[in-house]
Amino acid sequence: MAAQRTSFEKLQRDRAKKAKAAAKRERRLERSAEAAESARNDGLLDEAEAAPGEELSAAELLARIESIHKQFEAETISYEVFEEKKAELMARLTID
Repeated sequence: MAAQRTSFEKLQRDRAKKAKAAAKRERRLERSAEAAESARNDGLLDEAEAAPGEELSAAELLARIESIHKQFEAETISYEVFEEKKAELMARLTID
């Protein structure tokens, strides 16, 4: 027995579904880019960034980690940027 072929309507539904997902993904990327730009203009991202040679206390580092967590939850920064900054700050955190 031969396998049943997919119908033309199913192909149309699949194409429409993919087009809708692509449009949604594009809107999300635009929205996150606009939010990141406005955050840079407002100075929010500069707060979490620190110069590599700058010495910060553990409390200051934890405050900056909390700040980037809030930015990620508010979707002002992407997951990749969040993880990168978090790893950088956690590496500078010393445990006594």
